[in-house]
Amino acid sequence: MKENIYFETIKCEDYEIFNLEYHNKRVAKTIGLNINLQEYIYPLSEDLLRCKVIYNDFEIINVEYFTYKKRDISSFKLIFDDKISYSKKYLNRENLDKLFSQKNDCDEIIIIKNGIVTDTSIANIAILYKNTWITSKNSLLNGTTKNRLLEEKFLIEKEISLDMLKKASKIALMNAMIGFDIKENYSFKV
Repeated sequence: MKENIYFETIKCEDYEIFNLEYHNKRVAKTIGLNINLQEYIYPLSEDLLRCKVIYNDFEIINVEYFTYKKRDISSFKLIFDDKISYSKKYLNRENLDKLFSQKNDCDEIIIIKNGIVTDTSIANIAILYKNTWITSKNSLLNGTTKNRLLEEKFLIEKEISLDMLKKASKIALMNAMIGFDIKENYSFKV
């Protein structure tokens, strides 16, 4: 039987660990065990770090730290895939990487599944549509930042059609490292 291996990406800066409650919840939902990640994370410096916690169905396997530099993302290739699935944050991202490799000269991809906007390869997406921030009800992975912003009632969740995406006045990417990153100047390619 193949072992499932998962990971969490956690932001650390000035020795502070961000959104730990939401990462703990996702680990518990993923493997059905309550593991307090605080016991495993010890930021090595005050720099902005991407902490990668690798775990399986039973335990934490490894904790790694990387200096983080945000990617500049302003162009998106729309990728259509009706079979893609990534409901847990698996260490094996082969299917997502395959889709990302189709980005051509764009910075990032937006995955469309069954005609509905899901995510990018690295982040959940939100659109400013009719003066309301909406995030996809059909995200491949429910991110920790998305869940926090839904809980805070900053976002509402509903299906985002391709037409809605194209008519949005702004879009935002969100993940543990970039928070809620609003894009005002962006382009799409099919």
